[in-house]
Amino acid sequence: MANVEKDAISGQETTGHEWDGIKELNTPMPKWWLYTYYVCIVFAVGYWVVYPAWPTLSSYTKGTGGYSSRGEHDADLAAQKQSRSAWTSKFAAMNVDEIGGDRQLLNYAMAGGKIIFAENCAPCHGTAGSGAPGYPILADDDWIWGGTRDAIHTTVAFGVRSGHDETRESEMPNFLGDEILNKAQIADVAEYIMSLSDGSISSDGVERGAVVFEEQCSACHGEDGKGLPELGGPNLTDAIWLYSKSKEAIATQVSAPKHGVMPAWTGRLSDVEIKQVSLYVHSLGGGQ
Repeated sequence: MANVEKDAISGQETTGHEWDGIKELNTPMPKWWLYTYYVCIVFAVGYWVVYPAWPTLSSYTKGTGGYSSRGEHDADLAAQKQSRSAWTSKFAAMNVDEIGGDRQLLNYAMAGGKIIFAENCAPCHGTAGSGAPGYPILADDDWIWGGTRDAIHTTVAFGVRSGHDETRESEMPNFLGDEILNKAQIADVAEYIMSLSDGSISSDGVERGAVVFEEQCSACHGEDGKGLPELGGPNLTDAIWLYSKSKEAIATQVSAPKHGVMPAWTGRLSDVEIKQVSLYVHSLGGGQ
């Protein structure tokens, strides 16, 4: 500090540092800034004491205030659940057909069911039930397991080939791999199946395929090919196809069938949520 002196222009003491003739003024920070800084330090220490702050090896400091964002979130959910209890208690006590007959409850179900569908069902069935290859369209009038409110509720609750004890369960035989039919018979029955939705198809293959269909397929798809929802046998006469409508695709499905899986939503969604989304699906346009 031997070189400390006052600057001739400002009258401010220098720090004694000089560079290329330029001297550094010893200008202290404003008092208000220092006081603010000290207050922030005190506030930070207080925050660490009251709120969760520092990580530890296995957890974190809990703070004396007992606050946690998870606890706040749980409290908000509990408050919402309480506010909705007037509605949800009615849902819990009624089946989907009874709810569907109550205008107010049905409107409430539509609002919640739309959100539940978007979060859980739309990735497979598409927005508003538009479907995708291998995933059924829910906005038409074609239902593999039935399109009544109760049938849809059962499908949503227990799934299809989901492993649940009450799941919808059906499997199409592997007609070629199990040597039930040969390739020629499969080609004929594929042509016959196409003719069910396209009356313009007429050939010897259709006639031969009709015989094969009656012997091997009618038990699940019905003698007229219009399906048996109680067995999960799709309607083959309406030109609505889960995979593809070409003869080759139909023959492939008969030869080595694909079997889709729908999860059981029991245990993933609450009973009220399952009823809401079931009613929403029923409302998409194809419900029976």
